[in-house]
Amino acid sequence: MDKKRSKDTLKTSREPIRVGITTGDLNGIGPEVIIKALNNKDILAECTPIIYGSTKTMSYHKKAINDELFNYHRVQDASESRNRKVNIVACWKEIVEMNLGEASETGGKYAFLSLEKATQDLAAGKIDVLVTAPISKETIQMAGFEFPGHTEYLADLSGKKEALMMMVSNNLRVALVTSHISLKQVIEDVTTEKVVNKLKELEASLKKDFGIVRPRIAVLGLNPHAGEKGKMGTEESDIINPAINQAKESGILAFGPYPADGFFGSRQYAQFDGVLSMYHDQGLTGFKSIAFDDGVNFTAGLPIVRTSPDHGTAFDIAGKGVAHEQSMRSAIYLAMDIYRIRERIKEMNENPLPVSEKKDKRQPKKK
Repeated sequence: MDKKRSKDTLKTSREPIRVGITTGDLNGIGPEVIIKALNNKDILAECTPIIYGSTKTMSYHKKAINDELFNYHRVQDASESRNRKVNIVACWKEIVEMNLGEASETGGKYAFLSLEKATQDLAAGKIDVLVTAPISKETIQMAGFEFPGHTEYLADLSGKKEALMMMVSNNLRVALVTSHISLKQVIEDVTTEKVVNKLKELEASLKKDFGIVRPRIAVLGLNPHAGEKGKMGTEESDIINPAINQAKESGILAFGPYPADGFFGSRQYAQFDGVLSMYHDQGLTGFKSIAFDDGVNFTAGLPIVRTSPDHGTAFDIAGKGVAHEQSMRSAIYLAMDIYRIRERIKEMNENPLPVSEKKDKRQPKKK
């Protein structure tokens, strides 16, 4: 993703963007992919990374993967961070007993502490964007986290009932009508009103966060073969088609519904700026089969910018030094790109071009 960013998204002032990064579950690959992603002079020229954790924790992971090049600057507060250096905000002082590769309440506890401190600093304006390393929903909920995932947690902090979960890789953007719920509940949650609302949120994000003036959006069906004209389900005719028609009436360029398997398999997604999927695995299976190594999870529809790698904690390879960092690096670059686009649009709206009143030379002069 970072290789294909357009030049017009670059911040003209060239001031490094303050990127807050949470450690995720300490027993997973989060710290490892952070270390690998930030071990790059090019990325440090564009951002000021601020890791929320502890120097002892990061040193432990640094030794586990035999990385001798990773250096950092310890700070007590994000306001003390230095540009073009990796900064670590001390979120705890105690030595944490880690067991790499094991799911435990300890890993969840410190993942939650890291997330809490980072979101507090984001709200206080001490960081510009947030990038979250993977958490284990099981272990973080042991520590008192009461949400299905990052998306729902950040929506609640922002005062919104829901946010829009979107997976991004270059020009492929897949958003979800429903996210972290059971397949049984999906049938109840997919309503015409909800699909219309998600289409509006997706269009707004494509304009505000990606700078697309007239985005084209593909809508996937719910049933196999998009219902096969009612033979395999009526949700398409009863719910999804009416939602697409309502969206079109409000000016949204929405098309479909399309059968998910053929849509992804035939690369039909290349004709659209965004894709709206009905449920988690429908959208993410297609997305990850195409862009697993560099995909990014973006929480759209919020006043803040938050991204995350599209993979999980990967306990099975934690501490072995084999985790791939490209998705984390892409998450950092995407967060910066979206931040710059939002700032550019904000400046344009604050300083619109003056409208000059030109006299029509064809009008006869008054005597």
